[in-house]
Amino acid sequence: MVFDREGATQSLLSRLWQQRIGALTYRKNVKDLWPEDEFQDQEVRLPAGGSTRMKLAMRETPLGADANGLPVTEVRRLTPTGHQTAVITTARQLGNTTIAGRMFARWCQENYFAYMMEHYAIDGLIEYGEESLPGTHQVVNPRWRELDQAVRQTRQSERKLQAELARTALKDGGEIQKNAESVESLQAVQEELKRLRTQRKTTPRKVTIDSLPEAERPTQLPPLNKMLCDTVKMVAYRAETAMVALVRRHLNNEDDARALIRALLVSSADIQPDAAANTLTVNIHRMASPVHDRAIAALLGELTQQVFLHPETGAKMMFGLV
Repeated sequence: MVFDREGATQSLLSRLWQQRIGALTYRKNVKDLWPEDEFQDQEVRLPAGGSTRMKLAMRETPLGADANGLPVTEVRRLTPTGHQTAVITTARQLGNTTIAGRMFARWCQENYFAYMMEHYAIDGLIEYGEESLPGTHQVVNPRWRELDQAVRQTRQSERKLQAELARTALKDGGEIQKNAESVESLQAVQEELKRLRTQRKTTPRKVTIDSLPEAERPTQLPPLNKMLCDTVKMVAYRAETAMVALVRRHLNNEDDARALIRALLVSSADIQPDAAANTLTVNIHRMASPVHDRAIAALLGELTQQVFLHPETGAKMMFGLV
């Protein structure tokens, strides 16, 4: 599991490792610096394909000051500015380049969801309707949310009054009456803020759904069809990514490779079954440029060599470009 430094605690990493789940995260509160001569320039392969070069160093480090400290592998990256970024993992069998590649490519998760929303509509609705949630499920108390919003708004009003009072007090010959009115307004807002904070503190932040009025009980979209549809979309994305990895050998830019694969998946084609030879030939129509034609022809050749069989007839799938 790869996650941000918010989860970099000894207790969480230990519980995960007890279930034999390796965790990979940034290390918190790093104050010491490793000698720069300990870092070596290495090639790091990224999970999505491609590679980059980083200056890395690796040590075995106990996480925690007590005798029961959790042993972890710590990898540091030295940036051109001299900053050292520390990464720790309980999966100690991984090499430093693998650890760095997986950790520093974590941003690809955000890119993945943005891509899926743009090209696969993973955030879109596939059906209308709703269903109730279990009554024992806890949600944020609507009363607490209203009080929290009121506290924020009152706090903002307090800051504005404080700034206004400071400005009038600094003016030469400021009006005493106006300053007094500003002070009274500020004191009134501060009393209201104190009252709201006290009320918010005594209001439970979360409550069960069955304790809410019927009109305020949240519902959810029917999950099963949505989950099935999203699963199909994710499988399609994995197939697309696999083809991108193959076609990237013939193109320099990954974005170009993805755009080309998207164009391939919606291209016209001629399908020629041959019952005698038990083959099914798919001839894709040519792309927009000779460069793309060569890349797609190489990809189709590799797909043919994989000897895919049609799921219903068992015919050998053959791919070409015409």
